[in-house]
Amino acid sequence: MNILRQPKGFYRSVFAIMIPMVMQNLITQTVALADTFMVGMLGEQLLAATTVATTPLFIFQIFTFGVQSGVSILVAQYWGKGNLGAINRVLGIGVYFALGVTLTGAIALSTFPQQILNLVTNEKQLITHAIPYARIAAFSTVFNSVNMVYISCQRSMENAKLGVVVLASSSVFNVFMNWVLIFGNLGMPALGISGAAIATLCARILELVIISCYAMRNSRLPMKIKLLLRPGVTILKDFIKYSLPVLFNEALWGFGAMLIPIIFGHMVGAEQILAAYTISGNLERMFTVSMFACAGATSVIIGREIGAGRRDTVESVGRSLAALGFIFGLCSGLLLMTVRLTILKSVIFPIFSLSEAAASNAVVMLTIIACVAPLRALGYTMGIGLLRAGGDVKAMMLIDVGTLYLISIPLMAVTGMVLKLGIVVVYSSIMAEDIVKTTLFFFRVRTRKWINDVTREQLE
Repeated sequence: MNILRQPKGFYRSVFAIMIPMVMQNLITQTVALADTFMVGMLGEQLLAATTVATTPLFIFQIFTFGVQSGVSILVAQYWGKGNLGAINRVLGIGVYFALGVTLTGAIALSTFPQQILNLVTNEKQLITHAIPYARIAAFSTVFNSVNMVYISCQRSMENAKLGVVVLASSSVFNVFMNWVLIFGNLGMPALGISGAAIATLCARILELVIISCYAMRNSRLPMKIKLLLRPGVTILKDFIKYSLPVLFNEALWGFGAMLIPIIFGHMVGAEQILAAYTISGNLERMFTVSMFACAGATSVIIGREIGAGRRDTVESVGRSLAALGFIFGLCSGLLLMTVRLTILKSVIFPIFSLSEAAASNAVVMLTIIACVAPLRALGYTMGIGLLRAGGDVKAMMLIDVGTLYLISIPLMAVTGMVLKLGIVVVYSSIMAEDIVKTTLFFFRVRTRKWINDVTREQLE
C-alpha cells in the first residue's frame, strides 16, 4: 500500500486514460472474437486457414504498433512541454514510416501469397483457403497503420476517448458487413472467409474517413500541414534514435511471435492446435485488456512527467504504476481461470464447434496464460510503460527480443518439433520467457538509467 500511495487525483488521471483504452481494446477483441465465431461457423478448417493467412499480417500489425510506440515516446514528452508544432512533426514522420512499410508488405503478400504462406504451414489445403483472405486483408493493414498512428498520437496527449469512438463505429460496421458478406445476407453473395477480409478492409476505410474529419476540426492538435509533410531533419534524427530501436524491437518480436504458429503448424495434429491457438489467443486478449491499458497509461503519464521536467516524481510514480499493473494482471488471471472452470467447455467451445482435440488444447493454453498473467502484466508495465516511455529503448529491445529468441522459441522448437512432446510442455516454454524477462526489467528499472528527456528546445 505504501508503494501505491500517490497524491489525491493521481489515480483519477490514470483511470481517465486507462478506461477508454480498456474499452478500445475490448471493442477490438470483441470484433476479433466475432470474426472468429462467424468464420468458425464455416468449419474448423477455414478457421485454421484464417490463422495461416493472418500470421504474416501480424508482422504488419506489430510494425504499426512499433511506429505507434515510437511516436508515443516523443509525443508524450512534447505534450508535457506543450510543444504542438513538434507533435505535428512527429505525427508526419510516423505516417511516412507506417505507410511505407505496410504498403510494401501488402503488395508483396498480394503478389506472392503462396510463397509467403508456405512459410507458415505445409498444409496445402489450408494455404488454398487462406490465399484469397490474405490478398484482401493485406491492404486493410495500410489504412489501419495510418489510423492507429493518429489515435496513438491523440492518446499520448491524454485524449484516449478518440480511439473508443472511432473503433466503436467501425466495429459495428465490421460485424454487420461480416454478417452480410460471409453468409450472403441481404441479397449479397456468400463469400465465406473472403467476405470477412472485405468487411475488415471496408471498416478500416471508414475509420480513416472519421479520423480525417476529426483531425481537420480538432483544437487539441491543430493540423499544420507544412510540418506534417516536411517534419525536418532534427526531428527525423530523434525519431530514428528513439523510435527505430522500438521498430526493430516490434519487428523482431513480431517475427518471433509468427514462428509460434509456424512451430504449431509443423506439429502432429497441426489443424487442431492452430484452431485452439486462434480461440485461446482471442480469449486471452479479451480478458487481459486491462494489462495492456495499464502499460499504455503508464507510458503516457511517465512521458508527460519527464517532458514537464518533474524528474523527482518519476521514480515514485513508476513504482506505483508497476504495482498497479501487477494487480491488474492478477485480476485478469483470476478472471480467465474462472471462465476456464465455468463456461469455457459448456458455453464457449460449443459456439465455435471445436473438435475434442482442439478444445483440449485450448484448455491447456488458457490455463497456462492465466497462471502467467500477473508476471506478464508486471513486465508490460515496466517494459512498455517505464523503460520505453523514458527513452531507454535499447535496453527494452535487448531484454524483450533476447528472451524471446534465446528462451521461448528454442524451447518450443525443440520440445514441439524435435522431441515431439505434448502441448503442455511446448506452450509452457512461454512461461519460462516471462519469468526471465520480468526479472531483467525489474533490475533495469532499479538502476534509474531509463529516465531520459528526449525532447529539444529548438527544432528546424
